[in-house]
Amino acid sequence: MSKMVRGWRVCVGVLVVAAVTAIAGVGPTLAVEPDEKLDDPKLEQRAQELGKEIRCLVCQSESIANSNADLAKDLRILVREKIQEGMSNAEIKDFLQARYGDYVLLRPPMKPETYVLWYGPAVVTALGALGIGVFFWRRQRRPAAQQKLSADEQRRLNDILGESDDQA
Repeated sequence: MSKMVRGWRVCVGVLVVAAVTAIAGVGPTLAVEPDEKLDDPKLEQRAQELGKEIRCLVCQSESIANSNADLAKDLRILVREKIQEGMSNAEIKDFLQARYGDYVLLRPPMKPETYVLWYGPAVVTALGALGIGVFFWRRQRRPAAQQKLSADEQRRLNDILGESDDQA
């Protein structure tokens, strides 16, 4: 094996190891600031768990626990206030749903209004796969359109093949 090939393999191996290490080291980081935390560790743990279930309405794909947006911070503080008032997790979620709608929850409830959120991606994927399947099925069944050669093209072909015009 040449030195160049061995060198490339080593280089690719190092890059793969570096990429895996970087990806494995990157985990979700909590955006909770020290001034937001509750004094009681049990209540704080509950607030953090609840924060992972509530969507940041600015970031839209992050929980309020992971978002640095100002609205996420306000929601984290609100959740902690409601916990200190003695509200249960379900009551806090109901409060936020009444205020912001079902979208505020990262896992919206299963009900007719949210069926599109739950089943929409699967339906779109299935329809896309069906469309691609029909396209290739029709393409395979349809014979290629045969075009007749013009008189000039037929003459040139006959010349190439060494045939005379009266044989064609």
